[in-house]
Amino acid sequence: MKYYVVDAFADRVFAGNPAGVCPLEAWPDDALMQSIAAENNLAETAFFVKGADGYDLRWFTPEAEIDLCGHATLASAYVVANFVEPGADSIRFHTKSGLLGVEKKGELYEMNFPARMPQPVEITPEMSEVIGAPVQEAHMSRDLLLLVESEELVRGLQPDMAGIRRLPGFGTIVTARGESADFVSRFFVPEVGVPEDPVTGSAHSTLIPFWAPRLGKEEMVARQLSKRGGTLYCRNCGERVTMAGNAALYLVGEIVNQGKEGHS
Repeated sequence: MKYYVVDAFADRVFAGNPAGVCPLEAWPDDALMQSIAAENNLAETAFFVKGADGYDLRWFTPEAEIDLCGHATLASAYVVANFVEPGADSIRFHTKSGLLGVEKKGELYEMNFPARMPQPVEITPEMSEVIGAPVQEAHMSRDLLLLVESEELVRGLQPDMAGIRRLPGFGTIVTARGESADFVSRFFVPEVGVPEDPVTGSAHSTLIPFWAPRLGKEEMVARQLSKRGGTLYCRNCGERVTMAGNAALYLVGEIVNQGKEGHS
C-alpha cells in the first residue's frame, strides 16, 4: 500500500496540517484502515478508491472515522494530481458528505464543500472557563463556534482539554475578527484523539458563512493560528463554500506490513 504525507494549507513542509494519504485498488475492512490511521497518528489519514466518476474517499482520525475533512481532501487531491493522474486539474470525490470537487488553480487547490451555517445557542459559564477567555457569542453547527474579542485572545488560548470534551458539538471552534487575515480561528477536537487540529477545512464550512455577512465580504482570507499555522482563501457561495490552499509533499513511502492476519 502506497503512503504519502502531505502538508496541506501550506507552501512549505513543517507547516499547515499533515495528512496521510493511501490510494487503494479496493476497500480493505474498516478495522485495518482504523489501525493504519492509529499507527500513523496524524490528525487524519485519507483512503481513496478510483471509481467510474472520480474517487470514493474516506477519512480516519487515530480513533474514529469522520464525515468531513478539508485538509485530507486537499492532500488527497495533491496525490491524485501528482501521482495517480499526473496533470489532473479537476478531481471529484464521493464522500459521506456528498460530492466534493477540487480544482487545481496554479499552485492552489480549491475545494467546494457544503456550507454549515451555525445557529445561535446560549452562552454558558463553562464555555468561557474551558477556553480561558470571555465568550461573546456561541453558535452550533456540527461544531460549537465560540466568538471572542480579538486575534490576540485566539492566539494565546490554552484551553482545558478535559473541559472541551464536555462541551456540546463534535469539536470546538474559537474565532475572532483578524488582524493578520479577515478572520482567525483555532479548532479543538480531543474527543477523537486530536487535541488541536493545525488547520481545519471542515471547520471553515461553518466559519465562512458565519463571517461573510459580518465582514460584508464573499471572498475572505482566513488564518488558523495553531503552532504550525495555515492560510485558507475562502469564498461564500450560499449553500456551498470554497476554500483554497497550497500543499507541500513531505513523504512518499509504502506500508509493507498491513497486519492482515489481525484483520481477516
